[in-house]
Amino acid sequence: MQTETSPSGPLRSDVATLECRNPATLERMGDVPVFSRAEVRQRVERARRAQPLWGKATFAQRRRVLRRLLDHIVDHQAEICRLSARDSGKTMQDAAMGEVFPVCEKIRYLLEHGERDLTPERRPSGLFAHEAVRVEYPPLGVIGVLSSWSSPFHGVLCPVLPALFSGNAAVCKVSDRTSWSAADFQAIFDEVLAKEGFPTDLVQIITGAGETSQALVTSGVDKIFFAGSSGDGRQVLGAAAQTLTPVVLELGGKDALIICDDADLDQAVACAMRGVFTACGQSGGAPERIYVMDAIYERFISRVVDQARQLRQGPPSYDDEGRYDCGALTVSHALESIQRQVDDAVQKGARLLVGGNRNPVWKGQFYEPTVLADCDHSMRITREETRGPVMTIIRVGTEDEAVRLANDSDHGRAASVFTRDRRRAERMARAIAASMAVINDHGLAYMLQSAPTGGLRLSGFGKINGREGLRACTVEKTIVTDRFPHRLASTLSPNTRGSYGLIEGAVGLIYGRGSSRLRGLGRLLVAAKARWQAQHPAPRVAS
Repeated sequence: MQTETSPSGPLRSDVATLECRNPATLERMGDVPVFSRAEVRQRVERARRAQPLWGKATFAQRRRVLRRLLDHIVDHQAEICRLSARDSGKTMQDAAMGEVFPVCEKIRYLLEHGERDLTPERRPSGLFAHEAVRVEYPPLGVIGVLSSWSSPFHGVLCPVLPALFSGNAAVCKVSDRTSWSAADFQAIFDEVLAKEGFPTDLVQIITGAGETSQALVTSGVDKIFFAGSSGDGRQVLGAAAQTLTPVVLELGGKDALIICDDADLDQAVACAMRGVFTACGQSGGAPERIYVMDAIYERFISRVVDQARQLRQGPPSYDDEGRYDCGALTVSHALESIQRQVDDAVQKGARLLVGGNRNPVWKGQFYEPTVLADCDHSMRITREETRGPVMTIIRVGTEDEAVRLANDSDHGRAASVFTRDRRRAERMARAIAASMAVINDHGLAYMLQSAPTGGLRLSGFGKINGREGLRACTVEKTIVTDRFPHRLASTLSPNTRGSYGLIEGAVGLIYGRGSSRLRGLGRLLVAAKARWQAQHPAPRVAS
């Protein structure tokens, strides 16, 4: 990879740049340009000029583009994982599972079901049987994307793919913390689109910091998809309000994982370990509060402590040897934030069983895999988003207490429940205030592309994935067509007298019950007779 490249080619010497460093080694990888407000608007305009041709493309043509893209990803998995690992500090295994796998599954879903989800739908016309009603899903135009640092590749493609398949162009601004891979990901889109005969301006990836993000939000794009923290989400929403640009916010989480006394302990431990320590707990869907019932509390702790102590942490080797289990933190200031939360918990009575400090072996941004037991809701670590490799364990006595504490949060992204009792599982899953609930597993909902995912409370709003996420990239347009000629409009036109009586009688007849319906019928007949007499006056008799 050349050090002086950008998503649009070689860097110019007269533009502001952003330094990119590998969070695992702190080595300087190079610089990327900071796009100015004017340059962002130019990119959006280029996308808007390219979109009409793509918007008219058939679903077969769109599938060919996505199929070629999928082929490229499958053939270049290792390269994509290396790019993501260097940018974010995660291991190759985490990149494969969190970046490549879900993107491939999303493309598979769009290839098999995307056209069905966007096919015009007939809707019932109810009382007005003379009208035919259908809903169509044309593209919005240009979608703006602000992607998160936690998954450089997946963060770009997850929102761009449905935007593209539904006929839109997309301009994606990547996080300033993971910008080094932008040029390479842009090259993938450029190659695929060009080979299929479509303009490469359909997908443009830009770089910069907060001002560039704000410029994209206010640039005139037709919708914004944002993934990031709740605080940044507020800023995006405020900027979007200036132009009334609609926004989908995929924000942070404080997900709860509940382990009941009758749970399969092996399964629960495995899912908790995977959820907390994969990608160093930086995934927005990581379980940051683990509630364990009394009967199995100490056994659960014993298992996770033993496994956490065996985790190997270090800089990714960028090969498939799997030398380390945990990589680095992507964001440097997270080291201090996590440490403050851990120290606060210990001061308030939590047991620090594993880790609890910055890793002293490596100079990169490494925080040790950590296990905290006996936590409670007075502690910062149970209330604030952590985004780090810390397992926070809370003892609960009953099902009701577990659900009550799980709901005691400002966030509401996802939750998991472990129990062998199916009725109990369904009851608890429904009672937890979250937009997703998984029974006897963790994180699976996000991989199921047919199911809509999103947030609740401070975790955001709007949907991604499923037909709901795909249709979020479109105009839900209603078209009403008359089935046969009629004169209803003239019956109720403003200059027609006696209309109120007809309407009052019709409402009573159609929607009333018993005597109300009979009164409506009578009122309707009286009004109709009066209307007819007014329109057909009796001839005068000569005296």
